[in-house]
Amino acid sequence: MEKTDIRRKTSPFFHVMVKPTGPICNLHCTYCYYLSKKDFFKKQESFRICEELIEKFIKQDIAAQGTSLVNFSWQGGEPILMGLDFFRKVIEFQKKYCPPDKQISNDLQTNGTLLDDQWCEFLRDNKFLVGLSIDGPRELHDYYRMDKKGNSTFESVIAGAELMKKHNVEFNTLTVVNRMNGQKPLEVYKFLRDELGSQYQQYIACVEPKDFAQVAPQYWDRQKQPPIDSTAARPGQPDSVVTDWTVDPDDYGNFMCAIFDEWLRHDVGKIFVPMFDTALGLWMGLGSSSCNFAEVCGTALAMEHDGSLYSCDHYVYPEYRLGNIATDSLSEMVYGDRQVKFGHDKRDTLPEYCRKCDVRFACNGECPKNRFILAPDGEPGLNYLCRGLHKYFKHIGPWMKLMARELRAGRTADNVMKIANKDVSRPSAEKDIKLNAPCPCGSGRKYKKCCGASQIA
Repeated sequence: MEKTDIRRKTSPFFHVMVKPTGPICNLHCTYCYYLSKKDFFKKQESFRICEELIEKFIKQDIAAQGTSLVNFSWQGGEPILMGLDFFRKVIEFQKKYCPPDKQISNDLQTNGTLLDDQWCEFLRDNKFLVGLSIDGPRELHDYYRMDKKGNSTFESVIAGAELMKKHNVEFNTLTVVNRMNGQKPLEVYKFLRDELGSQYQQYIACVEPKDFAQVAPQYWDRQKQPPIDSTAARPGQPDSVVTDWTVDPDDYGNFMCAIFDEWLRHDVGKIFVPMFDTALGLWMGLGSSSCNFAEVCGTALAMEHDGSLYSCDHYVYPEYRLGNIATDSLSEMVYGDRQVKFGHDKRDTLPEYCRKCDVRFACNGECPKNRFILAPDGEPGLNYLCRGLHKYFKHIGPWMKLMARELRAGRTADNVMKIANKDVSRPSAEKDIKLNAPCPCGSGRKYKKCCGASQIA
């Protein structure tokens, strides 16, 4: 108990993503990692959280938070399937248990296809921040995001976005970077910016081992982890260990570099991309605002419809079940030894290749769920996205240093747009590098196949 109290003082904030409908959704997206979670629960089970559990959770969550702002996140599956009456009850419980010295905020992730005027009025009136899942223009969005009959969902998603605009609902976009849209970075970014009007764009990489539905992360067979430069560590190959829809690691690096360049020249201070904001904080020595790039994690958990709490949204497996809100204390589960070890393992299990990397301070091995390939020296546990992440961090590094310098000098970071538009390459001698020359980042690849790829794109 004493250890728990100490940890609460050093890490007073944690976040629980609530899955009120569990994995149940009205769509059937090819790459969805969550639909298969229903196999972990009893057949014929009702995938709806009961009122008693949600009240108990809200009460404990508010009491356990050590900060004045308490955030509740609602995801799925599709949380809209719970209906408006459920969320009206949520607001009622939040008001009931929130003391005068704390404030409540809510965010909700949705595919947008079930929104109507009544929903949008509720979301606006209760100041919900909505995350809208959309993967780019029609041909890219519909490639993997289909309904249960295999039909297009694009028009329904756009209709949902238009309804939110009509009712002044604050919403962001969340885009899964997959094998298809990962090859079209500027088509995706410009569509979200120019046609949808998204000013806050979140990008997450689609990375799924073929056995992800049955095998929990860190329980992989180490003897089957492929070397970093093998065909097995790429999607679409006969011996690949990942699904066909997983983004190629090099495509992912090129994707983020290309979007960064477009943002750098036109949109600094106007469009917000969390991955760029996180990087700037790291280059300023402020630490990571994202668990993906933090040295340790463990403060972002997930609660299922039956009240079970799991170490992370991507670790909803029996092996990572911490307990249940119906019988266990939320704070004891969050701050207990098991969850603390889970978070510290992110740092403590880094392969030596990562520990010696020149961008470790910015990457920190990214999410442990993606660490299932062999490093060049044969050590297991390297991140599948390593090549792409290294390319991205080396590419943005000079600009991040410049933005950090501007901010420290009391100027705004958007000053770099003027510099970037004069120097269409990078604020260094790289603008003179030949495409077939070795890349200066030290990867051993040609410049055109590494940091220069985004310029070609």
